[in-house]
Amino acid sequence: MANPNKAKGTGWESAVRDYLNEALGLVDEFGKFLDVFSSLNVRRPAQEGAADVGDVHAVPFILECKNVKSPAVPTFLRQANVEARNAGYPYGVAVVKVSRQNVRRGRVHYSVSTWTRVRRELGMSSRAFADRYAFTVTTRGLDTGKWYFTHEVEDFALLLTDIRRNRHP
Repeated sequence: MANPNKAKGTGWESAVRDYLNEALGLVDEFGKFLDVFSSLNVRRPAQEGAADVGDVHAVPFILECKNVKSPAVPTFLRQANVEARNAGYPYGVAVVKVSRQNVRRGRVHYSVSTWTRVRRELGMSSRAFADRYAFTVTTRGLDTGKWYFTHEVEDFALLLTDIRRNRHP
């Protein structure tokens, strides 16, 4: 890969995919899928056509992965939500690498509307949801479009397990 920034981004996407597959118990000790045909496997899709469908698919989420020095989280969230719609998924989140940290310490960001829809799907109160998945909130000014909720990739894996269990008991 000639572009070092592209290589950095691809490496982060792959690290997120691999961590989630392992954390969810979808791969064996060698990193091979236990069921290669399962729709629950976390994958990096091939980009096709003009409409971007996100960096990583973790049903029911599209993950827009970013490995940048200065994150522009509201912009990343708008991009994630567009890509989720393009892919036909209900939720889009941004996953940002934390410098010199393990992938499980990456930051997963949710728009207020996505956070609320996921919380409602799980049937949880705001407090119970925030506590169980270790969310923090960032509010910037009066424009709620710039507000977002955040937790670590490790907490996202727990949320993903719970939401999948809720959908497929």
